[in-house]
Amino acid sequence: MLCRAALSPLVRSPGWCFVLSPHTITTISRLYFSCYNQRLRNESIRCWSNIPFITMPLSRAHGKSFAHRSELKHAKRIVVKLGSAVVTRGDECGLALGRLASIVEQVSMLQNQGREMMIVTSGAVAFGKQRLRHEILLSQSVRQALHSGQSQLKDMAVPVLEARACAAAGQSGLMALYEAMFTQYSICAAQILVTNLDFHDEQKRRNLNGTLHELLRMNIVPIINTNDAVVPPPEPNSDLQGVNVISVKDNDSLAARLAVEMKTDLLIVLSDVEGLFDSPPGSDDAKLIDIFYPGDQQSVTFGTKSRVGMGGMEAKVKAALWALQGGTSVVIANGTHPKISGHVITDIVEGKKVGTFFSEVKPAGRLALPLLKRLSLSTSKLNSLAIGLRQIAASSQDSVGRVIRRTRIAKDLDLEQVTVPIGVLLVIFESRPDCLPQVSALAIASGNGLLLKGGKEAAHSNQILHHLTQEALSIHGVKDAVQLVNTREEVEDLCRLDKLIDLIIPRGSSQLVRNIQKAAKGIPVMGHSEGICHVYVDTDASVEKVTRIIRDSKCEYPAACNALETLLIHRDLLRTPLFDQIIDMLRVEQVKIHAGPKFASYLTFSPSEVKSLRTEYGDLECCIEVVDSVQEAIEHIHKYGSSHTDVIITENEKTAEFFLQHVDSACVFWNASTRFSDGYRFGLGAEVGISTSRIHARGPVGIEGLLTTKWLLRGDNHVVSDFSEHGSMKYLHESLPLPQRNTN
Repeated sequence: MLCRAALSPLVRSPGWCFVLSPHTITTISRLYFSCYNQRLRNESIRCWSNIPFITMPLSRAHGKSFAHRSELKHAKRIVVKLGSAVVTRGDECGLALGRLASIVEQVSMLQNQGREMMIVTSGAVAFGKQRLRHEILLSQSVRQALHSGQSQLKDMAVPVLEARACAAAGQSGLMALYEAMFTQYSICAAQILVTNLDFHDEQKRRNLNGTLHELLRMNIVPIINTNDAVVPPPEPNSDLQGVNVISVKDNDSLAARLAVEMKTDLLIVLSDVEGLFDSPPGSDDAKLIDIFYPGDQQSVTFGTKSRVGMGGMEAKVKAALWALQGGTSVVIANGTHPKISGHVITDIVEGKKVGTFFSEVKPAGRLALPLLKRLSLSTSKLNSLAIGLRQIAASSQDSVGRVIRRTRIAKDLDLEQVTVPIGVLLVIFESRPDCLPQVSALAIASGNGLLLKGGKEAAHSNQILHHLTQEALSIHGVKDAVQLVNTREEVEDLCRLDKLIDLIIPRGSSQLVRNIQKAAKGIPVMGHSEGICHVYVDTDASVEKVTRIIRDSKCEYPAACNALETLLIHRDLLRTPLFDQIIDMLRVEQVKIHAGPKFASYLTFSPSEVKSLRTEYGDLECCIEVVDSVQEAIEHIHKYGSSHTDVIITENEKTAEFFLQHVDSACVFWNASTRFSDGYRFGLGAEVGISTSRIHARGPVGIEGLLTTKWLLRGDNHVVSDFSEHGSMKYLHESLPLPQRNTN
């Protein structure tokens, strides 16, 4: 951190930033030269000899990026890129000194461990803007006082400042500040200003490379920035153009080029967001991407760039992928959040789960645990699958053509409503191979043709299960009634065949459902969005039932769409033995708790505050939030839920009935686990999915949900005119008994 002598002339401004007075630069410079001379006397051996300062084994052969976060601790040479939003204050006129000092402290710590640290920094323009504004205002005030002869000064407008002029005025001050900060840790820093030409002119590139290597050899931290005082505006179409060419048009591309040029092990890009999200961070359903692989760009929707700087997240991702291709690992993380900025760099190097880690190759056998659980076909899963298929077979004897209503319209004129298949179904499911035989059985039992597209993670399992399905169907001559679709392109083409496909059912994430709804041209889509299931614990809840139901809802199979994701607790239960039992049980089950805003306000030391109350964790994680009443619990569910499955635990029948009648979800339970929301457990044999829509089918969709009806009218020379005012016939509209169903 800055020592007291350096901080004394600084005037603190809102947001833990500082404004430099004109006297400060001189003070810092004097402080720096004093400390620097002392350091040369005391530590010359460490700086200039060939003896390493620390003997930890950090070296590795460059050429391939790290495959996993845990390997980042072996990074020897590291580039830290500080974005404009990290370095500058909220008003874009001056530097966020508190934040900058914290970053310097972390870089110094890693440098003193024997690593080779480099910084690519923004901030010269903001620093120069502050200085020039000060000088202009001072100059204007002097001229105005001379011309008016008045001591009272009028309001003065500051002209728009040109960026290159600001950079020229700010570069020296920015570097003096870095030098003063690094001196506190007995580390020397050196400034290097570069332009695109320095990388594309072979001689200049060699000179730059040699300078940087020499500085690193002498344990000096290079501070690199684009020379914004002379650099031309970026060309609109100049972009990353492969491994050998990169246009240095901002500090993102500069950091990537530098990282590859210097064969660095790790590039840390600090911005004002937590990392890379699958959609703009401000949207409700935006989810942070933990690991990003080349080729995943299509799954990301980029938003607008930050308030300052020339790039945006899209520019950062392009630069990161370029660096990754050149053999440098990359992490994009938040350098502005007050809770993490003080240790974000060291956390990344230690391999902690911070920001978005860019990995070149998807490692085999290292799938996320929830995904592995969904992919597995255990003995218990296969047993349940077999029982469900037998239930479907038993219940499907007369499912098609069943008369569900009979009406005598008039004498010898009878009307029947009978069940019929919907037609051809396209079912798209993700990463659950047991879905294939379930959906196939439901389609055959309901007389529908079926096209199936499974997740690529389960491709081999799906092929084997499809082969078994066709083998069984070939006995009855309908082998081709169930077909497997292999590629995403085939699905996109099928979504346009509204004359041939009658219903599309996507099973998976809300993003999958939205993508299919967008792609479908005139074909109805029946799907469920996220499974954001709630359990509300009322004041009259039974102590014996609460922990048992919560444990089963969350821990029995946390990857399922009907698992508990948000636990709502009545405020009066806080700091009671029941609440303690709930927390103790979740800890024993190793469930990570995220605190909702109201719950966090009651705690001195709270768990990590939830990023969004609308989150489907799919793992041993859940959110806990506090509500004041059953009415507030219902309002919370309607605002943040997904209309899937919601539960109340209470012994008060009146409260329970109020909850059951007012929660507008597909499944609403009283004193029962959310996990009962399942076609097999409902006695349907299986389900094609759980529908959260309000049209046609809702909840677990079994055979009934895959049927529609048609009307059969049997008459004998009947015409409508016979039923007119002066006609010979009258309407009877008598309900007739239904034929007995075949129960054999």
